[in-house]
Amino acid sequence: MCIEAKKILSLRIDFNKSINMANIKKVAVLTSGGDAPGMNAAIRAVVRKALHEGLEVMGVMRGYEGLIADDFIPMESKSVGNIIQRGGTILKTARSERFRTREGQQIAYDNLKKHEVDALVVIGGDGTFRGAREFTENFPFPVVGLPGTIDNDLYGTDMTIGYDTALNTVVEAVDKIRDTAASHERMFFVEVMGRDAGFIALRSGIACGAEDVLIPETVTYLDEVHDKLVKYMTEKKTSSIILVAEGDDAGGAYDIRNAMAKYGEEFDMRVIVLGHIQRGGSPSAYDRYLASRLGVAAIDALLDDQRSVMCGMVHNEIVLVPFNKTIKHHKTIDQKMLDIVDVLNS
Repeated sequence: MCIEAKKILSLRIDFNKSINMANIKKVAVLTSGGDAPGMNAAIRAVVRKALHEGLEVMGVMRGYEGLIADDFIPMESKSVGNIIQRGGTILKTARSERFRTREGQQIAYDNLKKHEVDALVVIGGDGTFRGAREFTENFPFPVVGLPGTIDNDLYGTDMTIGYDTALNTVVEAVDKIRDTAASHERMFFVEVMGRDAGFIALRSGIACGAEDVLIPETVTYLDEVHDKLVKYMTEKKTSSIILVAEGDDAGGAYDIRNAMAKYGEEFDMRVIVLGHIQRGGSPSAYDRYLASRLGVAAIDALLDDQRSVMCGMVHNEIVLVPFNKTIKHHKTIDQKMLDIVDVLNS
């Protein structure tokens, strides 16, 4: 086990039974930032675990903006019935510029107190946790976060809610593209999401047998990419799939294709940008499982008087990671996975 994993696991917490040390009577839950498959499963787990512990639950529509707009709805067990298999989020999501201000946070805090909410569960990614950390620094309010993002770029958890489903979506799409690539002897540059993180591109690239994977964490040398593709197309293969993370330093898939065209080879090159289909769809079995476990853990953490922490999972164990660490530390790419791409295409 690596040193980083050991550090995270040292923060693991074992809830043998729920004891309401924080004297919480009512909790609220919201989703913020980009939607991710499994968010509904997380909402369901939070609501039903809270009700099981005798707590009242409020849902906040449209994330932090809903906190400011006073868009609260009471939630019961039936409120989250038949949603575990649905993509997106029944609570909707939005980005809030007003929540970045002290004035906006004050309104949000006042609304939480008006509804007699004692604690808040936020489901989202890096931006969501940054907002939660700043809010808790300004106001004495318990907040626990769940990692909901397809990018899998949050420190402190092996997998984020939505990542596994996004991988399956990419692999399914590339498998179909591969059929056309082989039939027409084409080279496809497929752009996938990930912002400034290459986790989707790298793992799905291995899973679908991509000839090359270009990610933000490594420098892309166009000459090397060109030479590799020429070798594939002239010596070994009649088609190629190159996965490009949207945040690659050399640009997106169109930029890479245009750069390759300047070398003069007469390859039939096409570009596919998968875009937002990676966010949608019914969550995978693993994302439902992960979201359910983390949702339960969030309520346990609040009842244990934990605050300003993210619930993650490392080596199948629940861990609590302070927002400061989740935001400050950068989740790194495993170099061995990059080596695997080259080995399997040698």
